[in-house]
Amino acid sequence: MPLSVRQFPCLSDNYGFLVRDEASGLVACIDTPDAEAIQRELAEAGWSLTLILNTHWHPDHAGGNAALKAKTGAEVIGPREVERIAAPDRVVGHGDVVMLGETRLDVIDTGGHTLGHISYFDAADQIAFVGDTLFALGCGRLFEGTARQMWDSLQRIAALPAATTVYCAHEYTASNARFALSVDNSPELLARAEAIFAARARGEPTVPTSIALEQATNPFLRAPLLRPDFADPAEAFGAIRGAKDSFAG
Repeated sequence: MPLSVRQFPCLSDNYGFLVRDEASGLVACIDTPDAEAIQRELAEAGWSLTLILNTHWHPDHAGGNAALKAKTGAEVIGPREVERIAAPDRVVGHGDVVMLGETRLDVIDTGGHTLGHISYFDAADQIAFVGDTLFALGCGRLFEGTARQMWDSLQRIAALPAATTVYCAHEYTASNARFALSVDNSPELLARAEAIFAARARGEPTVPTSIALEQATNPFLRAPLLRPDFADPAEAFGAIRGAKDSFAG
C-alpha cells in the first residue's frame, strides 16, 4: 500500500511533512521545524506520531524534536550530528534502512549543506525527502561541506528514478528561479520560471518537484553544461554555487 504525504507550511518558509504508511497506519514526520504546527496537523488528520526522521541538525529541522518526543513518545531517528541539539534515539547513515510499517526508507548520504546531512528515499513509491540538499531550481548553501561533497550528494539524488517525487524543505523556488535565469536561458527554464512566478502570485506551493524536472532545469545539476570552461564538474558546480551566494536579484 502507498505512503501518504501531508505537506504544510510552517515558520517563515519551511514545509513540514507528515507521512503515513497506509498498510499499518504508522506515521512519521520528516524533520521538526515547528512542533506546534506538527501537532496541529496530527490532530487535524487524526494521526498518531511514531517516528521523527531528521535530515540534519539545524534548528529549523530538529528544533522541535524534544517537544514532539515529550508529547507523543515518538522515536527520534537521524544522523549523528543531530546530537548537537539532542541525541537521537537511533543514529543512521548512508545505506541504513528505516521501516515505517511496511514502507522501506533508504538512507542516502547527502552531506554538503551540513557534513552529516541525509535524505530518505521510498523506492516503492518513488518519493524522496531531501531536506536542504536539493531545492526546486536550487540547492542548499555550503555551511559546512565542500563543493565536491555537495556535488557528489546531488549526483546521488539525481541518480534516483526520473519520476521520483522530491519533497524539499523550503519554499525558495521563486528566488531560485530568478538566479537560474541569470545563468541559463533554456526554453525549458523560461517556461518553468513563468509557471513558478504565476503559482507564487496565486499563493500556491512549488513543492514537491521531481527528479526529471530538476535534471532539465536546475542550474546546479546542469553546472557542467552551463560552465564548460571547467573540466571538473564539481568545480563548475562550485562556481555556480558561489555566484548564487552573491546574487542580489
